Amino acid sequence: MESFEYVRNICKAAKNASSALAGSSTEKRNAALEAISKRLIADFEIIERANAKDIENAKQNGIKASMIDRLTLGKDRIFAICDAIKKLIALPDVLGSGERFVRPNGLVISECRVPLGVCAIIYEARPNVTVDAATLCLKTGNCTVLRGGKEAIETNRALVMLMKKAVSDVGFSPDVIGFIDDTSHASSDALMQMCGYIDVLIPRGGRGLISAVKQNAKVPVIETGAGNCHLYVDKSADTDMAIKVAVNAKMQRPSVCNAIETVLCHRDKAEEFLTGFYAATRDKNLEFRGCERTRKILADCKEATDIDYDTEYNDYIVSVKVVDSLSEAIGHIAKYSTGHSESIITNDIENAERFCREVDSAAVYVNASTRFTDGEEFGFGAEIGISTQKLHARGPMAQKELTTIKYIILGNGQVRA
Repeated sequence: MESFEYVRNICKAAKNASSALAGSSTEKRNAALEAISKRLIADFEIIERANAKDIENAKQNGIKASMIDRLTLGKDRIFAICDAIKKLIALPDVLGSGERFVRPNGLVISECRVPLGVCAIIYEARPNVTVDAATLCLKTGNCTVLRGGKEAIETNRALVMLMKKAVSDVGFSPDVIGFIDDTSHASSDALMQMCGYIDVLIPRGGRGLISAVKQNAKVPVIETGAGNCHLYVDKSADTDMAIKVAVNAKMQRPSVCNAIETVLCHRDKAEEFLTGFYAATRDKNLEFRGCERTRKILADCKEATDIDYDTEYNDYIVSVKVVDSLSEAIGHIAKYSTGHSESIITNDIENAERFCREVDSAAVYVNASTRFTDGEEFGFGAEIGISTQKLHARGPMAQKELTTIKYIILGNGQVRA
């Protein structure tokens, strides 16, 4: 009960602050974003000290290296976050935009884009989400309620403290950025019940977190995050291109949701591609788990199970399967994918078109790495997550996806017959 009341008070304060934020000018919201960027840069040492505590705790708790990478927020990453805020400031404001048309009876109807209201985010060990979510919501006139994981609690406290100071300096209520400083399951459960205060709840994390939110939330949910992504190497693929893309998609940053977890390879290309892919990653500690045909090509490859093909590793592990056809590859993806990002490497235009047509994921690539599924890489600016569902939003969720439509109708006494 204490957790419920604590969470409700934070959500209620955000709701109370939402009207003024939604009605604020573009200039004032951009000024708040600029203040946040300057504050984070000026006080980056405070963030680094807090982050060092989280990293030390993570190491003592045996958290794997790839997850510690997600947790780490050093000076370079802090400055990169601030650069992203500056890009967000430069983007046009979507609020108020929309079509305008006149009906035969003289009614003037305008479609007006408005904030969702209060966006709550439950997320795991990625403190950059704290800033990304808060600033993107601020740009779009939405209040936020942030509930991060215990792994990043010290860093999140520092980030929110600095952001609250910054928005207060330009005249906004500090409650436009709410923070739940309680990482218990009770606080998470309470946030899912905040009907009347929370307009949308966005979980960012692994399948367990997302599943729990979908099953238990009483407020609207947008599903994001889980990324069991695939790369299919077609029989017509350029081998050098396939190896380059596979290495990037798996190794550039394996702990993120748009990294590939499974490589599917046509049998006619298997030996050439797999030996090359293995050679390119041999010194990078990538563990291979494969089917019987894969293991005949790669002697030290471990046996892959259905569990492996169904797993989002977020680690230096890749599952491999040799397939007989494009149809088999598409069927495998349909069975195991989380609907995030998939790619085909091919020189066959018909196979490329069929892959794009039949693979049912938010982002489908031809001859490119899945690592581009990202709001900034798509040119949208910062994102609050990658939606893997189909209603309201799909793919990178940027400004437009954090708004809804209001219709404004101007008349001069019209009545309906």
